Amino acid sequence: MYKMVAIDLDGTLLNDELIVSQGTIEAIQQAVARGTVVTIATGRMFRSAKRFAEQLGLNVPLITYQGALIQDVEEKEVMYERPVPSDIAHQLIEMACEKNMHLQVYQDDMLYAASDNEILRRYAEAVQVPYKVEPNLVSLAERGFTKALFIDEPHCIDVLQSELRALFGERASIAKSKPTYLEVTHPEANKGIALLHLAQKLGIERSEIIGIGDNYNDLDLVLTAGLGVAMGNAVEEVKEKADYISRSNNEEGVRHVIEKFVLNCVVAEGE
Repeated sequence: MYKMVAIDLDGTLLNDELIVSQGTIEAIQQAVARGTVVTIATGRMFRSAKRFAEQLGLNVPLITYQGALIQDVEEKEVMYERPVPSDIAHQLIEMACEKNMHLQVYQDDMLYAASDNEILRRYAEAVQVPYKVEPNLVSLAERGFTKALFIDEPHCIDVLQSELRALFGERASIAKSKPTYLEVTHPEANKGIALLHLAQKLGIERSEIIGIGDNYNDLDLVLTAGLGVAMGNAVEEVKEKADYISRSNNEEGVRHVIEKFVLNCVVAEGE
């Protein structure tokens, strides 16, 4: 019944130790062996997502940067790309300076920040990606950013989210991926739009897709998929919109979904 499974990384495929369990790896590989397209749909950089795709043995296009970039694992083709426009990029830099908030930006699959601080180092270490310090971020803004990410205390992020939505309206997509993370992307860069674009390219119907996520930035993914799944650890808003609530990311929730809706269905059809 389901031909495609799109899975978020943090809080979904990855447990709290940022590891994919062996049982989950095996379930995914069984699904792929039976012809199911399994892909990643994450806010992370392509190079970070690619590392997990290779671990899982996936050779498919990956949805990255919240849907701003779809690229195949072998990096031969960019299937979809929607960067933040330069004028918005300039305004984000100005706001970060005015509010003294940490802002990091992404361009050409590289992470940049204006200063080498603890927030940047902690982030880069957690997701295992390199970064560059560019004191003059304005020099990068002319080409726009694949994504911009503010990191601060939850109450500061909440206030900033309201301000940015009022300022940009429908000209930008503004969503929290964690209580302390606020991500700004092109309005056509969300996991739902990217998911449909990829599915169309692969000849897969919306009803044949499973989308699995846990946080606010996964709402479009969950709502767009034929079967929208919220992890047991998902925020309430995602759980309320989901068609099914799985186990948590520390209880192999992704494995449970694949076994229940993909592997068991295949067995049942063959009986």
